[in-house]
Amino acid sequence: MTIRVLPDVLISQIAAGEVVERPAAALKEILENSLDAGSTEIEVDLEQGGIKRIRVSDNGSGIRRDELALALTRHATSKIASLSDLEQVASLGFRGEALASIAAIARVQLTSRSANSSQANSNHANSNHTSADHAWMVQVEGGRLGAPVPAARATGTTVDIQDLFFNTPARRKFLRTDATEYAHCAEMVRRQALAHPGTAFTLTHNGKVQLRLNAESAASRVRRVLGEAFEQNTIAVESAAGVLKLSGWVIRPGAATASRDSQHVFVNGRYVRDKLIVHALREAYRDVLHHQLNPAYCLFITLPPDLVDVNVHPAKTEIRFRDSRGVHQFLFHAVERLLSAPVEADVAATQGDRTFAPQPGSYAPPRQTLMPLQVNEAMTFYAPLGTGTDPQGQTPGHEPSAVDAPPLGYALAQLHGVYVLAQNAQGLVLVDMHAAHERVVYEKLKAALDARVVPAQALLIPVALTVDASDLAEMAAHLDTLREIGFELSITSPTSVAVRSVPWLLKQADPVELTRAVLREIAEFGVVRLLAERRNELLATLACHGAVRANRHLTIPEMNALLREMEATERAGQCNHGRPTWFQVSLRELDAMFMRGR
Repeated sequence: MTIRVLPDVLISQIAAGEVVERPAAALKEILENSLDAGSTEIEVDLEQGGIKRIRVSDNGSGIRRDELALALTRHATSKIASLSDLEQVASLGFRGEALASIAAIARVQLTSRSANSSQANSNHANSNHTSADHAWMVQVEGGRLGAPVPAARATGTTVDIQDLFFNTPARRKFLRTDATEYAHCAEMVRRQALAHPGTAFTLTHNGKVQLRLNAESAASRVRRVLGEAFEQNTIAVESAAGVLKLSGWVIRPGAATASRDSQHVFVNGRYVRDKLIVHALREAYRDVLHHQLNPAYCLFITLPPDLVDVNVHPAKTEIRFRDSRGVHQFLFHAVERLLSAPVEADVAATQGDRTFAPQPGSYAPPRQTLMPLQVNEAMTFYAPLGTGTDPQGQTPGHEPSAVDAPPLGYALAQLHGVYVLAQNAQGLVLVDMHAAHERVVYEKLKAALDARVVPAQALLIPVALTVDASDLAEMAAHLDTLREIGFELSITSPTSVAVRSVPWLLKQADPVELTRAVLREIAEFGVVRLLAERRNELLATLACHGAVRANRHLTIPEMNALLREMEATERAGQCNHGRPTWFQVSLRELDAMFMRGR
């Protein structure tokens, strides 16, 4: 076999396979060039989903006549000139191969008018603000480049791509329907619009305007692109650690869905799909999202360009951080702290910018950080509320008003043995008592295990359980480890164990069901893995068994005790499965239901 040098056109067609796999990829490269040129207005026209035509026109700095051919040449770029430039590249494009790759597989017309003429540059020192006399246009078809000819347009560049893959039919047949390809192109425009709110975008498909965005603030752009529902169900993020900065929005756990479509991350203005970032954010939601739900977010990460490598793949959506562990920890803690906000912050968020701090002299019961777990054990403090006697020495019969109420208010009643109804300054609070108590139990179990102080409750009469022999063998070597989390088990035969104690925090749960739940987890994952990487999943299961059950009657003091527990518990807005634990119904909403004031 003879070794030969491949023709330049064939080399570009091979490279196009990595850079341009569909119209949206070609559009991305052109948009990045427009943004790098400082454009403040970009117009995108598509035909047949971009397969027939992609036309991008901008008002950027433009390209000089003598550089038009270079712009369509492989490995020609104005973005970098040395290895040091590559290691700290700040522009979106830099590889110098996108236009050449596109030109090798399509009919391309490049028209540009530079912000300053080359002739003026050579004759006038102050010519940087002058424009070229007119635009120039160059055409290329399947890699065959024509000579520049005069054209008419204002300062900026227009890239007109027609008949993508016309000379590579094997690639063209892998394209989807026009509607599918258009959807990918539209998503590409939305991503760039999110990252560059100061730039106006117009998207037209088959002659009809589909999207028109004016230059605006980041918050307004997110609302316009991702919708008001996203905005209303998100929490703003703003965090920094040295040179690393994070801003944007993350979804409230109760509004999460199974879809991953609304996950947008930008690093230095570049949309990326990075496993490290996704894992950090998933871990931050771990305690508030279970089952198959996924968080939604729109986040912007900024850091010095030399701390991130964007030259990983020609598509430039994959990156590598110099300090990947540091970035992971920063993202995890920034979002995890936000999701751990106390109930007071959640109540404030539901009411805009109103604040509900107790007024001087008002009744303010102490935060129940150290309150015993079981709600009936905390009823002593709240019992006077049910009898009319004030716990702070106020006149008997004087009950604190709703205006002075804590964030979740004071209990009024229990509905169908499932919900607690409470009154606060804003109106009515509805609480799912099992879901709320489950979160309280879970957080207490985690805190106790972290502190290595999980008190055990000895059973008056040990409970015997039949166990599979293989599970018993796995468990036998770890009895001391299980004792550390409050379970004291003894082997009574090759197929049975006796349960002698359970965690004190779960003492009111059914010891048989509780132990069987642990044994099921041990059978599936083993003790070591269970208490390491799956520790929180185990504690969530135990908390579910230990929480108050539906149809259990609670007294008013017990309900108040649960409300105070929620206010002192992190992530109390969601249970361990991601379901909401409470809702606020404002007086305005109640008035609207009954048409008061109309």
